[in-house]
Parts: sequence; C-alpha cells; structure tokens
Amino acid sequence: MANHKSAEKRNRQAQVRRLRNRMNKSKMKTVVRTLNEAIEAGSADEAKEALKVAVPVIAKTASKGTIHRKTASRKISRLTKRVNSLEA
Repeated sequence: MANHKSAEKRNRQAQVRRLRNRMNKSKMKTVVRTLNEAIEAGSADEAKEALKVAVPVIAKTASKGTIHRKTASRKISRLTKRVNSLEA
C-alpha cells in the first residue's frame, strides 16, 4: 500500500487509467470480432460495413494511448486487406 500522499494519488490515477484502457480495448476487440465474423461468413457487404465501424474505433484506441499507433495501423491494414480479398 502507498505510504505517501502523492503515491496514493498515483495509485488512484492508475486504477482509473487501467479501467479506461480496458474499456477501450474491449470495445476494439468486440468490433474486430464482429468484422471477423462477417469475413468468415463470406458476406462482402456486411464486412465492408463492419470495417467502416472498426477503423475509427481502432484509430481512437490508439489515439488514447491504449495501444501503440503502429499496432493500430497494422490491425487496420490487415483487416482491410482481408475485406478486399473477399471482393476479388
């Protein structure tokens, strides 16, 4: 347990950040899961719509610092590639 006032505040801040990060990451995972289900179903239209929803959520998660920006870029790139391969 923290012994100093500043350490107690840091502990409170860390808990708030942890919950916020968990919420953001959970939302991102849910959106990506929805997109993956649409891709596996082979539905190009549903996959495109899910991708339109997923890209901003992933980008926002990165902008908040929950995930690294290059990780977000890589996820977006790979998902877009998979959706585009459905059309071909």
